Amino acid sequence: MARRTTTPPPEDFEERIIDIDVSSEMRTSYLEYAYSVIYQRALPDARDGLKPVQRRILYSMNEMGLRPDRGHVKSSRVVGDVMGKLHPHGDTAIYDALVRMAQPFSMRLALIDGHGNFGSPDDAPAAMRYTEARLATAATMLVQSIDEDTVDFKPNYDGQETEPTVLPSALPNLLVNGAAGIAVGMATNMAPHNLVEVISAARHLIKHPDAGLDALMRFVPGPDLPTGGTIIGLDGVRDAYQTGRGTFKMRAKCAIDQVTPRRKGIVVTELPFNVGPERVVTKIRELVTAKRLQGISDLKDLTDRHKGLRLVIEIKNGFNPEAVLEDLYRLTPMEETFGINNVALVDGQPRTLGLRELLQVYVDHRIDVVRRRSAYRRRKREERLHLVDGLVIALLNIDEVIQVIRSSDDSGQARARLMEVFELSEIQAAYILDTPLRRLTRFDKLELDRERQTLQEEIAQLSEILSSDTRLRAVVSKELAEVSKQFGTPRRTVLLESSGAAGTVAVPLEVADDPCRVLLSSTGLLARTADATPLATEGERSNHDVLVSAVASTVRGEIGVVTSHGRMIRVSVVDLPTLPSVAAPPTLSGGHPVSEYVTLVPGETVVGIGSLTAGGAGLALGTAGGVVKRVAPDYPANRDEFEVIGLKDDDRVVGAVELPSEDHDLVFIASNAQLLRFPASAVRPQGRPAGGMAGMRLDEGAKVIFFGAVDPALPARVVTIAGSATALPGTQTGGGKVSDYAEFPAKGRATGGVRAQRFLKGEDTLLLAWAGPAPAKGASTTGKPVPLPEELGRRDGSGIRITNAVAAIGGGLGTHPITGSPTTAAQDDSDDPF
Repeated sequence: MARRTTTPPPEDFEERIIDIDVSSEMRTSYLEYAYSVIYQRALPDARDGLKPVQRRILYSMNEMGLRPDRGHVKSSRVVGDVMGKLHPHGDTAIYDALVRMAQPFSMRLALIDGHGNFGSPDDAPAAMRYTEARLATAATMLVQSIDEDTVDFKPNYDGQETEPTVLPSALPNLLVNGAAGIAVGMATNMAPHNLVEVISAARHLIKHPDAGLDALMRFVPGPDLPTGGTIIGLDGVRDAYQTGRGTFKMRAKCAIDQVTPRRKGIVVTELPFNVGPERVVTKIRELVTAKRLQGISDLKDLTDRHKGLRLVIEIKNGFNPEAVLEDLYRLTPMEETFGINNVALVDGQPRTLGLRELLQVYVDHRIDVVRRRSAYRRRKREERLHLVDGLVIALLNIDEVIQVIRSSDDSGQARARLMEVFELSEIQAAYILDTPLRRLTRFDKLELDRERQTLQEEIAQLSEILSSDTRLRAVVSKELAEVSKQFGTPRRTVLLESSGAAGTVAVPLEVADDPCRVLLSSTGLLARTADATPLATEGERSNHDVLVSAVASTVRGEIGVVTSHGRMIRVSVVDLPTLPSVAAPPTLSGGHPVSEYVTLVPGETVVGIGSLTAGGAGLALGTAGGVVKRVAPDYPANRDEFEVIGLKDDDRVVGAVELPSEDHDLVFIASNAQLLRFPASAVRPQGRPAGGMAGMRLDEGAKVIFFGAVDPALPARVVTIAGSATALPGTQTGGGKVSDYAEFPAKGRATGGVRAQRFLKGEDTLLLAWAGPAPAKGASTTGKPVPLPEELGRRDGSGIRITNAVAAIGGGLGTHPITGSPTTAAQDDSDDPF
């Protein structure tokens, strides 16, 4: 271990210790630090809207020639040049400022054209050695005419360079891009605005210097944020425009859409200013995990650089998307508060400014810039005109000028003699001596005359601008209009006075368990009605699809789907799509295929739907072998599927119907054109495992092709279509017949029934049969309507050839598929939900 030694001070060393007051020193040092932060770091200048570091970046890039028509250079090169010449602070602060000016989600009008990864609302940018930058086109308007004595310059931190105290700023950058900064004892937070609106207000103020706040707010109604969204509540905006301080709420832009075939969702396309999608996703997941947010089944972030922001929030069935959206606004960053604090430097002093003051400071700055620019340009043209006048004198006296120059001993003598002989100024004489002889020709004389005339006209125009305040203001206004035309974009943020009208009833989170109907169409579509009211009047029936089954239920209830294998499968009603309002003719084209809700084995089909609750006369089933069964409603509550009939190996269910009462008839129609009707009361209810009882006696080779229920007290029809059993399915149209149901006498259960149609030559079987409420309606395999023959008086007559193949028959959406009662408004108060 080394020994540490100390060297004693020399004998002549005089120790100097100064006694100071610590509190006074701390106060002085802290004030100097505070002033430095306020004036040199955190607060923008109200004239160009830039902090010192931003101004130095733009000025240095302009001096480096990094204009929009040049190539990008590495950001580290820009940072190094700014730090070495102008900004006496670290490279991190410079690069952070550069990055922000290149981010379109941070700036309403980006000032830096960045190339590479400049970050996102959630992610940091790449390091400066990996990114490149150049000035954006809009930034050139900030430094435009900076070399024409439009602004003052000051020495840099070491006195070796100079930098502008403010930029000419041909566009109102402070209001357009806003600002944010934290100083010592004060802070600023200014909202971005729309360039077109701000310039319109500035031009109005130029024309009407006494314009009040109300007049200016007709042009600038509120902020226009880079990320769009919605601003709720404009009272705080007006307060900020009047006093410089105020708050408003920002909301995400959302739409409720059908995100999957079975679920609705909330699609978020715009978020509040300075809020990233990852922050929203994280918060939603935390709330769902903590069970503070209900009704959300899935959340996907589909954001990319091509389609932009897209968050898809899936809503569970049974929950109102509107209510879930309100919870998202209340609990997540999808709604944020923006506090306006318009603090900026005016004449080197921090001030809180309203809208009019901000516009006035900018307008005054532009007027001063244009005045100084005009004075500079006039001075330069006057200087040039003075030289041109000297050249013209020399051309008019070219021989004498040459003689004077040749006879002079040196250039000094030549200059003095030219000044004396031709009454020229020293500058004119020196310029003549420096001008090549080849320019002193007759052609150059014409050019000089044209140049002199042009210079005189420009000097007159500039003098007019400088001598007239009205003319000066007109020039400023015209230039602002050109900037607005070049860089203006439509408004992105929607402004709303409030989130809703007073007294608005809150939307319940869960869907109400209201009565509804569940419908099954001939093409296998499932849907539910919006409520229990009738669908449409007789004259408003849909021209698409027909119903084969319907059952009363509630929105949060369940129904059972019955299959040809004798299974009943539970389906949640809230999962089904809702048909349009009764104000328009309904159609099941908006339904979803039943295959989305149940899984069928090969050869199994859906034959109907039934209620899972006790009520009415229960579910009635008919099989191809003529078996009939009424199922006792003792369905298991803990199983999603179960058997409702014990079938023989070669039998299958052909029809299932929910009976409103035992007053209905059960109807069998066999392939040999026999029809049997008997009262439902003739069949006693049986448990689920039971195999049913004899319903219809069948001849050898015959089978049941239709089973249903009909209310004998209401008009009903029987439709049969005959054809050849050897023909391929769907290849023949057959002969069709429509008969009055009342023409068929009732018979006892387990009998053969009566003939429903006489076969013609080439016909030996029924291709299709149906009995139900009038009027009957035919449909193709795609659900399109197919005309049926006119009604015949004879129940056992032959059919009429049908031009188009019929795939299904039903009572249409305008009638009850079981009772046959017309669904008119007069039935709204009846006990029957249909």
